[in-house]
Amino acid sequence: MSTFILAFALFLLMVPVMAIGYILQRKTIAGSCGGLGALGISKACDCPEPCDRKKARMEREEKRQIKIKEWQDNQIL
Repeated sequence: MSTFILAFALFLLMVPVMAIGYILQRKTIAGSCGGLGALGISKACDCPEPCDRKKARMEREEKRQIKIKEWQDNQIL
């Protein structure tokens, strides 16, 4: 009985430890098969246009690319 309790306690301890590790690494959960990208599917929904979060992310990336281009144009070699 003590072995069962010890094993159960170990499992209960590992759940929050794994959760903290997941939160600190800020990575998405990924499987070994590559997910939808391996199948050639670019998105999981059939939405005709991207959601607001995706639009905001695309806008930030566009602004970032513009800043990089300006920096490269004004760079002294």
